[in-house]
Amino acid sequence: MGLVRYLLQHPSRLPVVLRAGWRLRANKWWRSAPFLPLPDQAYWNFRMMTATGSNEGLMSAREIVDAAVWSSRQRVGR
Repeated sequence: MGLVRYLLQHPSRLPVVLRAGWRLRANKWWRSAPFLPLPDQAYWNFRMMTATGSNEGLMSAREIVDAAVWSSRQRVGR
């Protein structure tokens, strides 16, 4: 099941996923095309390697949401 489909079925998880995605964005992302807040490729590869053991980044929608929820809970103490 795709992430969009999962979030349509679980709309309460959308803010958590959006916050997690925003934290992954590259610094000064607006300075180069495609002018979207996407993560730096090297950082993304590192995150996928630590999350899945592979750079391919193959995670299910549930795994993505679970990682976002976990990440938000880790930030509570800050």
